[in-house]
Amino acid sequence: MRIGLFTDSYPPYINGVSTSVDTLKFALEKKGHTVYVVTVGQDATTYDYDEKNHILTVPGIPIGIYDYRASSIYPLKVVNRIKSWDLDIIHSHTELCMGIFARLFAKQHHIPLVHTYHTMYKDYTYYISRNLKLFDLGCKKAVEYLSKFYCDQTADAFIVPTVKTYHLFRNEYHYNKDIFIVPTGIDAKRFYLENVNLEKVEKLKEKLGYKRGDFILLFVGRLAQEKNIEFLLRVMKKIKEKNKKIKLLIVGDGPDKKSYEDLSKEYHIDDIVTFYGKVPLSKMPQFYHVSNCFITASVTETQGLTVIEALASSIPVLCIEDEAFETMIVDSLNGRIFKDEASCVARIEELVSDKKEYKSLKLQTRNSIKKYSLDAFADSVLEVYETAMDNFKNKRDFPTRVHNTVQKIIGKKGEKDEDHTKS
Repeated sequence: MRIGLFTDSYPPYINGVSTSVDTLKFALEKKGHTVYVVTVGQDATTYDYDEKNHILTVPGIPIGIYDYRASSIYPLKVVNRIKSWDLDIIHSHTELCMGIFARLFAKQHHIPLVHTYHTMYKDYTYYISRNLKLFDLGCKKAVEYLSKFYCDQTADAFIVPTVKTYHLFRNEYHYNKDIFIVPTGIDAKRFYLENVNLEKVEKLKEKLGYKRGDFILLFVGRLAQEKNIEFLLRVMKKIKEKNKKIKLLIVGDGPDKKSYEDLSKEYHIDDIVTFYGKVPLSKMPQFYHVSNCFITASVTETQGLTVIEALASSIPVLCIEDEAFETMIVDSLNGRIFKDEASCVARIEELVSDKKEYKSLKLQTRNSIKKYSLDAFADSVLEVYETAMDNFKNKRDFPTRVHNTVQKIIGKKGEKDEDHTKS
């Protein structure tokens, strides 16, 4: 099969969507399919095509939200090249620029379209509304309308990564068409302890200043309001009063990094909280293996790939009670769940003091992510592709079927009229 993935975000840009699309490309290629990527580049003028890896980038301009770059919604310069790929299916991974391009190109060239909804936009509207309540309500209604329109009016099949997103469309947006839940898989083996360079892990520990007996909590993600990092800093403030050997390592960057660094100084926890910054995907396994436990208080995830990466690294996960994590974390099996700051502090202290429980959680981590394998991911997506192609064929055949039905009715009516004339 010849597959086109259209996305606004792709490596080297680091976020969950980039990782998901890159992983899907790798998983589908392992199955023998040819996969092309159309994405947005890092400057306003350059068109580039990596022929070996089948990655086409179009010019992009910054819009002031993270490193996000917008592109033309129909870059004419690349249309003929994409036509030459002779795609069997198009899979869009954004509702914005490249998503609109995917929709227009698919319709114009009669190609089935699959769409994956990756981002809970309703949790990000404050970037536009600036937390003005009335304006924010309007933004959320606009997000609902546009989300439903894109998935309802354009896609031949619709994918969400978690039950949480499924419930958003079913219960809040009242979307009544088929929704396929397909969790993003990961290349788990690269996070396995036996596949990580332990010498580099030890050097990283030294660089970070961690000593024997320290218990390291790790957070990986964008440093922004929706990730609830201030919650983690308040927890660490309470933790420090009881145990200074518990440390928090924060990996990632974002618009609020400076304010969080300032807050950690205000809380007098900058000696136990480290803001490391961005890390290339290739080096991330080292950071998981430096740590004893992964922690997140984010309630805006659609899936949370970093949680699966942590489990693949055999470290337990501490996560806030949220539907996004329900299928990944089972309390007291491969991690612990907390509801508020007090219960989060208690869970951390339990893991540090109860070595038997900690060891038990570690033993279950890798076994709990089998359903997130690359094979399972690719197979599930390919099943959706088959459904999309069937839906597309039925949609195209519909006018012919209507015409044939009308002709049959007219024919039967004509026969009756002829019989009546004869009688």
